[in-house]
Amino acid sequence: MKFFNLIVIAAKYACRNRTRSVLTVIGVATGMFLFTTIETMQSSLRSATQSTANDTTLIVFRENRFCPSTSRLPEYYESEIKRIDGVTEVIPVQILVNNCGTSLDVVVFRGIPSSKVNALSKKIHFLNGSLSRWMERTDGALIGANLAQRRRLKIGDSFDAAGVTVTVAGIIRSSESSQDENVAYVHLPFLQQTSRIGLGVVTQFIVKVKDSSALELVANQIDLRFKNEPEPTSTSPEKAFFASTAKELIELITFSRWIGIASVFAVIGLIANTILIAVRSKISEHAVLKTLGYSQGAIAWLIVAEAVILSTLGGMFGVSAATIFLHLQSITIGNEGLALAFIPTYSVWLLGFGLSWTLGVIAGAYPAWQASSHSIAENLRTA
Repeated sequence: MKFFNLIVIAAKYACRNRTRSVLTVIGVATGMFLFTTIETMQSSLRSATQSTANDTTLIVFRENRFCPSTSRLPEYYESEIKRIDGVTEVIPVQILVNNCGTSLDVVVFRGIPSSKVNALSKKIHFLNGSLSRWMERTDGALIGANLAQRRRLKIGDSFDAAGVTVTVAGIIRSSESSQDENVAYVHLPFLQQTSRIGLGVVTQFIVKVKDSSALELVANQIDLRFKNEPEPTSTSPEKAFFASTAKELIELITFSRWIGIASVFAVIGLIANTILIAVRSKISEHAVLKTLGYSQGAIAWLIVAEAVILSTLGGMFGVSAATIFLHLQSITIGNEGLALAFIPTYSVWLLGFGLSWTLGVIAGAYPAWQASSHSIAENLRTA
């Protein structure tokens, strides 16, 4: 019963000086907004670059070429790669991007053979449109959900980028790669001709292997096979390829971690300062509570509870605002023909709420210790 009374008193304390409390909640919300946004960036980057036991995809690129506009490989390499032991699927891909540098508005066209679309369909979910609609149109495009939202596209709409005009035949979401959120899958011959690359030439090959343990061995065999060809290859696991190619993008996101850390310390300082001011204004009230039988521990808990209430409210607003903002804005950063979509996940959402609660406990600890360490007489003299 006494515990419940303390919660009620803490809530009343938090609401007493509304201006100070509202400003504190806004400050906490701003800090948690920054933290959640940056943590979403970090989470998306980890998902794109950290290998797992389920990774069985290799990327075959032109050696010493990174931006898709400079990577040219003969399409007939497909049959040669298929002969290598451990390879289960080979997909030739022509890539065209509207911007090969670091950009917030990146569109990645991926031309694939219609005969290989079944391999693609295993990892995508149609939000709208259909695969049959895409098959019927030579200029049809299956576009990622982020791209559709960012450019406000719907089924039947036409859009252009990098000098190529396509018609939306389907809006998709990938179960494997956040890069697919900003892709436009088109027919390979269509992209080869409209981009003036020409038939028989592709940017890369996507190679599926039987087991993740065979990735390195198969990659070495592919590169060895084409070592003495006019167009030698460089093969690496998909996530390693992203990590080595989009270095500028990774450095940018890694640097943002410091902003997230700074926002956390700012939140702690803000809450602690607010609670310290509140404690000084309630010295006599704490003395009265002690005379009524509340222990020093109970007084400390009362102060910590007030800090937690303010931090949790701020965390709720900040985390929710960041989640809504990222969903509505569909923010994507592209570099070297690769695109990384910042998609909030439940783990980031829970981390934000958990952190805001924890910061309230940490920020309230010193004011709580300071208030509970004085005797009733000292409190009354100070008051």
